[in-house]
Amino acid sequence: MHPALAVCLVFSGCCSNVVFLELLARNFPGCGNIVTFAQFLFIAIEGFIFQSNFGRKRPIIPLRYYVVMVIMFFTVSVVNNYALNLNISMPLHMIFRSGSLIANMILGIIILKKSYSASKYLSIVLVSMGIFICTLMSAKQVASHSTSSEEDGLASFLWWLLGIAALTFALLLSARMGIFQETLYKEYGKHSKEALFYNHALPLPGFLLLAPNIYNHAVMFSQSEPFQLPLLGIQMPIMWFYLIMNVITQYVCIRGVFVLTTECPSLTVTLVVTLRKFLSLIFSILYFKNPFTIWHWFGTLLVFLGTLLYTEVWNTIQTTPSKDKKETKKD
Repeated sequence: MHPALAVCLVFSGCCSNVVFLELLARNFPGCGNIVTFAQFLFIAIEGFIFQSNFGRKRPIIPLRYYVVMVIMFFTVSVVNNYALNLNISMPLHMIFRSGSLIANMILGIIILKKSYSASKYLSIVLVSMGIFICTLMSAKQVASHSTSSEEDGLASFLWWLLGIAALTFALLLSARMGIFQETLYKEYGKHSKEALFYNHALPLPGFLLLAPNIYNHAVMFSQSEPFQLPLLGIQMPIMWFYLIMNVITQYVCIRGVFVLTTECPSLTVTLVVTLRKFLSLIFSILYFKNPFTIWHWFGTLLVFLGTLLYTEVWNTIQTTPSKDKKETKKD
Protein backbone atom coordinates (compact mmCIF):
# COMPACT_ATOMS: atom_id res chain seq x y z
CA MET A 1 0.00 0.00 0.00
CA HIS A 2 1.28 3.49 -0.86
CA PRO A 3 2.11 5.66 2.19
CA ALA A 4 -0.18 8.44 0.93
CA LEU A 5 -3.11 6.02 0.98
CA ALA A 6 -2.14 4.95 4.51
CA VAL A 7 -2.18 8.60 5.62
CA CYS A 8 -5.69 8.95 4.15
CA LEU A 9 -6.77 5.84 6.07
CA VAL A 10 -5.41 7.26 9.32
CA PHE A 11 -7.11 10.63 8.92
CA SER A 12 -10.42 9.28 7.63
CA GLY A 13 -10.60 6.27 9.95
CA CYS A 14 -9.36 7.82 13.20
CA CYS A 15 -11.17 11.15 12.84
CA SER A 16 -14.52 9.56 11.94
CA ASN A 17 -14.01 7.02 14.73
CA VAL A 18 -13.90 9.84 17.27
CA VAL A 19 -17.16 11.23 15.84
CA PHE A 20 -19.03 7.95 16.22
CA LEU A 21 -17.56 7.40 19.68
CA GLU A 22 -18.86 10.79 20.80
CA LEU A 23 -22.27 10.08 19.27
CA LEU A 24 -22.39 6.89 21.32
CA ALA A 25 -21.10 8.51 24.51
CA ARG A 26 -23.51 11.45 24.30
CA ASN A 27 -26.54 9.14 24.20
CA PHE A 28 -25.22 6.51 26.65
CA PRO A 29 -22.19 7.81 28.62
CA GLY A 30 -21.55 4.39 30.18
CA CYS A 31 -21.41 2.45 26.89
CA GLY A 32 -17.61 2.18 26.83
CA ASN A 33 -17.61 -1.54 27.64
CA ILE A 34 -19.83 -2.60 24.73
CA VAL A 35 -17.83 -0.35 22.38
CA THR A 36 -14.53 -1.88 23.49
CA PHE A 37 -15.94 -5.41 23.27
CA ALA A 38 -17.24 -4.86 19.74
CA GLN A 39 -13.89 -3.46 18.59
CA PHE A 40 -11.93 -6.32 20.15
CA LEU A 41 -14.28 -8.96 18.74
CA PHE A 42 -14.13 -7.61 15.19
CA ILE A 43 -10.32 -7.32 15.08
CA ALA A 44 -9.93 -10.73 16.76
CA ILE A 45 -12.16 -12.43 14.17
CA GLU A 46 -10.29 -10.74 11.30
CA GLY A 47 -6.94 -11.74 12.79
CA PHE A 48 -8.08 -15.32 13.45
CA ILE A 49 -8.95 -15.72 9.77
CA PHE A 50 -6.12 -13.85 8.05
CA GLN A 51 -3.27 -13.76 10.59
CA SER A 52 -3.43 -17.04 12.54
CA ASN A 53 -4.94 -19.00 9.61
CA PHE A 54 -7.80 -20.32 11.79
CA GLY A 55 -5.40 -21.14 14.62
CA ARG A 56 -2.97 -23.17 12.52
CA LYS A 57 -0.15 -20.59 12.57
CA ARG A 58 1.87 -20.50 15.80
CA PRO A 59 2.96 -17.14 17.23
CA ILE A 60 6.58 -16.07 16.79
CA ILE A 61 6.65 -14.22 20.12
CA PRO A 62 5.96 -16.64 23.03
CA LEU A 63 2.35 -16.61 24.18
CA ARG A 64 3.25 -15.87 27.82
CA TYR A 65 4.55 -12.44 26.82
CA TYR A 66 1.34 -11.72 24.97
CA VAL A 67 -0.62 -12.58 28.12
CA VAL A 68 1.29 -9.90 30.06
CA MET A 69 0.83 -7.42 27.22
CA VAL A 70 -2.85 -8.23 26.93
CA ILE A 71 -3.56 -7.65 30.62
CA MET A 72 -2.10 -4.16 30.30
CA PHE A 73 -3.78 -3.49 26.94
CA PHE A 74 -7.19 -4.65 28.16
CA THR A 75 -6.94 -2.56 31.32
CA VAL A 76 -5.90 0.58 29.41
CA SER A 77 -8.76 0.23 26.90
CA VAL A 78 -11.46 -0.35 29.53
CA VAL A 79 -10.24 2.42 31.86
CA ASN A 80 -9.96 4.96 29.01
CA ASN A 81 -13.48 4.24 27.79
CA TYR A 82 -14.95 4.16 31.29
CA ALA A 83 -13.45 7.60 32.03
CA LEU A 84 -16.09 9.10 29.70
CA ASN A 85 -18.66 8.09 32.32
CA LEU A 86 -16.88 10.13 35.02
CA ASN A 87 -17.66 13.72 33.92
CA ILE A 88 -14.75 13.70 31.44
CA SER A 89 -15.57 15.55 28.22
CA MET A 90 -14.39 14.19 24.89
CA PRO A 91 -11.99 17.12 24.17
CA LEU A 92 -10.37 16.78 27.62
CA HIS A 93 -10.20 13.01 27.09
CA MET A 94 -8.34 13.53 23.79
CA ILE A 95 -6.00 16.22 25.12
CA PHE A 96 -5.14 14.23 28.26
CA ARG A 97 -4.23 11.16 26.22
CA SER A 98 -1.90 13.35 24.17
CA GLY A 99 0.28 13.36 27.28
CA SER A 100 1.62 9.94 26.36
CA LEU A 101 4.94 11.63 25.54
CA ILE A 102 5.32 12.62 29.19
CA ALA A 103 4.54 9.15 30.46
CA ASN A 104 6.87 7.52 27.92
CA MET A 105 9.74 9.83 28.81
CA ILE A 106 9.31 9.43 32.57
CA LEU A 107 9.17 5.64 32.41
CA GLY A 108 11.97 5.56 29.83
CA ILE A 109 14.23 7.45 32.25
CA ILE A 110 13.24 5.28 35.22
CA ILE A 111 13.12 1.83 33.59
CA LEU A 112 15.39 2.04 30.52
CA LYS A 113 17.78 4.64 32.01
CA LYS A 114 17.44 6.79 28.90
CA SER A 115 18.70 10.36 28.57
CA TYR A 116 17.16 13.01 26.33
CA SER A 117 18.18 16.29 24.71
CA ALA A 118 17.22 19.72 26.07
CA SER A 119 14.64 20.18 23.29
CA LYS A 120 12.82 17.03 24.34
CA TYR A 121 12.71 18.16 27.98
CA LEU A 122 11.32 21.49 26.79
CA SER A 123 8.66 19.70 24.78
CA ILE A 124 7.62 17.76 27.86
CA VAL A 125 7.28 21.02 29.82
CA LEU A 126 5.05 22.46 27.08
CA VAL A 127 2.86 19.36 26.95
CA SER A 128 2.59 19.25 30.76
CA MET A 129 1.61 22.93 30.94
CA GLY A 130 -0.99 22.45 28.19
CA ILE A 131 -2.61 19.49 29.90
CA PHE A 132 -2.55 21.27 33.27
CA ILE A 133 -4.29 24.37 31.82
CA CYS A 134 -6.99 22.32 30.04
CA THR A 135 -7.53 20.17 33.13
CA LEU A 136 -7.82 23.22 35.40
CA MET A 137 -10.31 24.96 33.08
CA SER A 138 -12.41 21.79 32.81
CA ALA A 139 -12.44 21.54 36.61
CA LYS A 140 -13.87 25.05 36.82
CA GLN A 141 -16.52 24.17 34.23
CA VAL A 142 -17.54 21.08 36.19
CA ALA A 143 -17.93 23.21 39.30
CA SER A 144 -19.90 25.97 37.52
CA HIS A 145 -22.24 23.56 35.69
CA SER A 146 -23.43 21.93 38.90
CA THR A 147 -26.32 24.33 39.44
CA SER A 148 -28.43 22.13 41.68
CA SER A 149 -27.27 21.70 45.26
CA GLU A 150 -23.82 21.95 46.81
CA GLU A 151 -23.87 18.24 47.58
CA ASP A 152 -24.59 17.39 43.93
CA GLY A 153 -21.84 19.80 42.85
CA LEU A 154 -19.35 18.19 45.21
CA ALA A 155 -20.34 14.72 44.03
CA SER A 156 -19.94 15.81 40.39
CA PHE A 157 -16.50 17.23 41.12
CA LEU A 158 -15.42 14.08 42.97
CA TRP A 159 -16.49 11.93 40.00
CA TRP A 160 -14.47 14.24 37.74
CA LEU A 161 -11.41 13.79 39.99
CA LEU A 162 -11.89 10.03 39.75
CA GLY A 163 -12.01 10.37 35.96
CA ILE A 164 -8.71 12.31 35.97
CA ALA A 165 -7.16 9.63 38.18
CA ALA A 166 -8.40 6.92 35.77
CA LEU A 167 -6.91 8.73 32.76
CA THR A 168 -3.60 9.20 34.58
CA PHE A 169 -3.45 5.53 35.49
CA ALA A 170 -4.26 4.48 31.90
CA LEU A 171 -1.64 6.89 30.55
CA LEU A 172 1.16 5.47 32.71
CA LEU A 173 0.13 1.87 32.10
CA SER A 174 0.00 2.49 28.35
CA ALA A 175 3.55 3.89 28.47
CA ARG A 176 4.70 0.84 30.42
CA MET A 177 3.12 -1.40 27.82
CA GLY A 178 4.98 0.50 25.08
CA ILE A 179 8.31 -0.10 26.82
CA PHE A 180 7.42 -3.78 27.25
CA GLN A 181 6.61 -4.04 23.53
CA GLU A 182 9.86 -2.27 22.65
CA THR A 183 11.93 -4.83 24.57
CA LEU A 184 10.01 -7.71 22.97
CA TYR A 185 10.49 -6.35 19.45
CA LYS A 186 14.23 -5.95 20.04
CA GLU A 187 14.48 -9.61 21.02
CA TYR A 188 12.03 -11.26 18.61
CA GLY A 189 11.65 -8.68 15.82
CA LYS A 190 8.61 -6.61 14.83
CA HIS A 191 5.44 -8.61 14.27
CA SER A 192 2.75 -5.95 14.42
CA LYS A 193 -0.01 -7.98 12.75
CA GLU A 194 0.55 -10.86 15.14
CA ALA A 195 0.59 -8.51 18.14
CA LEU A 196 -2.58 -6.80 16.91
CA PHE A 197 -4.41 -10.14 16.75
CA TYR A 198 -3.32 -11.49 20.14
CA ASN A 199 -3.82 -8.15 21.88
CA HIS A 200 -7.47 -8.25 20.82
CA ALA A 201 -8.20 -12.00 20.92
CA LEU A 202 -6.76 -12.97 24.31
CA PRO A 203 -8.70 -10.35 26.34
CA LEU A 204 -12.11 -11.52 25.05
CA PRO A 205 -12.77 -13.89 28.03
CA GLY A 206 -12.20 -10.91 30.34
CA PHE A 207 -15.35 -9.29 28.99
CA LEU A 208 -17.37 -11.98 30.79
CA LEU A 209 -16.79 -9.90 33.92
CA LEU A 210 -18.52 -7.03 32.15
CA ALA A 211 -21.27 -9.16 30.58
CA PRO A 212 -24.21 -7.62 32.55
CA ASN A 213 -23.18 -4.10 31.57
CA ILE A 214 -22.64 -5.11 27.94
CA TYR A 215 -26.01 -6.89 27.81
CA ASN A 216 -27.88 -3.95 29.35
CA HIS A 217 -26.43 -1.54 26.82
CA ALA A 218 -27.17 -3.97 23.98
CA VAL A 219 -30.83 -3.91 25.06
CA MET A 220 -30.80 -0.10 25.27
CA PHE A 221 -29.16 0.12 21.84
CA SER A 222 -31.90 -2.11 20.41
CA GLN A 223 -34.56 0.22 21.84
CA SER A 224 -33.09 3.33 20.22
CA GLU A 225 -34.86 5.10 17.35
CA PRO A 226 -34.79 3.34 13.98
CA PHE A 227 -32.39 4.43 11.26
CA GLN A 228 -32.68 3.58 7.57
CA LEU A 229 -29.43 2.69 5.88
CA PRO A 230 -28.93 4.79 2.74
CA LEU A 231 -29.13 2.92 -0.59
CA LEU A 232 -29.84 -0.42 1.11
CA GLY A 233 -33.26 0.53 2.48
CA ILE A 234 -32.68 -1.55 5.64
CA GLN A 235 -33.80 -0.24 9.04
CA MET A 236 -31.84 -0.75 12.24
CA PRO A 237 -31.60 0.98 15.63
CA ILE A 238 -29.45 4.07 15.23
CA MET A 239 -27.19 3.21 18.18
CA TRP A 240 -26.28 -0.10 16.54
CA PHE A 241 -25.46 1.83 13.37
CA TYR A 242 -23.17 4.15 15.36
CA LEU A 243 -21.50 1.13 16.98
CA ILE A 244 -20.92 -0.68 13.67
CA MET A 245 -19.45 2.45 12.13
CA ASN A 246 -17.25 2.98 15.20
CA VAL A 247 -15.89 -0.56 14.90
CA ILE A 248 -15.22 -0.26 11.15
CA THR A 249 -13.51 3.12 11.44
CA GLN A 250 -11.44 1.87 14.38
CA TYR A 251 -10.20 -1.00 12.24
CA VAL A 252 -9.40 1.35 9.34
CA CYS A 253 -7.51 3.62 11.75
CA ILE A 254 -5.44 0.78 13.22
CA ARG A 255 -4.63 -0.68 9.81
CA GLY A 256 -3.58 2.73 8.50
CA VAL A 257 -1.23 3.27 11.43
CA PHE A 258 0.21 -0.23 10.93
CA VAL A 259 0.95 0.46 7.25
CA LEU A 260 2.62 3.75 8.17
CA THR A 261 4.88 2.03 10.72
CA THR A 262 6.06 -0.41 8.05
CA GLU A 263 6.37 2.08 5.15
CA CYS A 264 7.44 5.35 6.82
CA PRO A 265 9.95 6.54 9.46
CA SER A 266 8.71 6.78 13.04
CA LEU A 267 8.93 10.60 12.81
CA THR A 268 6.39 10.61 9.99
CA VAL A 269 4.07 8.27 11.90
CA THR A 270 4.21 10.44 15.03
CA LEU A 271 3.56 13.60 13.04
CA VAL A 272 0.57 12.09 11.19
CA VAL A 273 -0.96 10.77 14.42
CA THR A 274 -0.42 14.16 16.13
CA LEU A 275 -2.10 16.07 13.30
CA ARG A 276 -4.92 13.54 13.31
CA LYS A 277 -5.52 14.14 17.02
CA PHE A 278 -5.55 17.89 16.44
CA LEU A 279 -8.09 17.66 13.60
CA SER A 280 -10.27 15.29 15.63
CA LEU A 281 -10.20 17.73 18.54
CA ILE A 282 -11.14 20.72 16.35
CA PHE A 283 -13.98 18.80 14.70
CA SER A 284 -15.30 17.58 18.06
CA ILE A 285 -15.38 21.13 19.40
CA LEU A 286 -17.03 22.70 16.35
CA TYR A 287 -19.47 19.95 15.37
CA PHE A 288 -20.63 18.93 18.85
CA LYS A 289 -20.31 22.46 20.28
CA ASN A 290 -18.29 21.31 23.27
CA PRO A 291 -17.47 24.08 25.77
CA PHE A 292 -14.01 25.37 24.94
CA THR A 293 -12.58 28.64 26.28
CA ILE A 294 -9.58 30.65 25.10
CA TRP A 295 -7.58 28.96 27.87
CA HIS A 296 -8.50 25.55 26.43
CA TRP A 297 -7.23 26.71 23.04
CA PHE A 298 -4.01 27.96 24.61
CA GLY A 299 -3.49 24.67 26.44
CA THR A 300 -4.22 22.72 23.28
CA LEU A 301 -1.68 24.82 21.36
CA LEU A 302 0.98 24.08 23.99
CA VAL A 303 0.24 20.33 23.84
CA PHE A 304 0.65 20.09 20.09
CA LEU A 305 3.62 22.47 19.92
CA GLY A 306 5.33 20.32 22.54
CA THR A 307 4.49 17.18 20.59
CA LEU A 308 5.90 18.59 17.35
CA LEU A 309 9.02 19.80 19.18
CA TYR A 310 9.47 16.30 20.61
CA THR A 311 9.39 14.77 17.12
CA GLU A 312 12.08 17.28 15.96
CA VAL A 313 9.99 18.33 12.97
CA TRP A 314 11.66 21.75 12.85
CA ASN A 315 15.16 20.24 12.57
CA THR A 316 13.96 17.92 9.82
CA ILE A 317 12.46 20.81 7.86
CA GLN A 318 15.69 22.83 8.19
CA THR A 319 18.05 19.99 7.26
CA THR A 320 16.06 18.79 4.24
CA PRO A 321 16.74 21.85 2.04
CA SER A 322 20.45 21.76 2.89
CA LYS A 323 20.61 18.10 1.90
CA ASP A 324 18.88 18.90 -1.37
CA LYS A 325 21.43 21.68 -2.09
CA LYS A 326 24.32 19.32 -1.45
CA GLU A 327 22.86 16.72 -3.76
CA THR A 328 22.35 19.29 -6.55
CA LYS A 329 25.95 20.49 -6.15
CA LYS A 330 27.21 16.92 -6.49
CA ASP A 331 25.13 16.45 -9.63
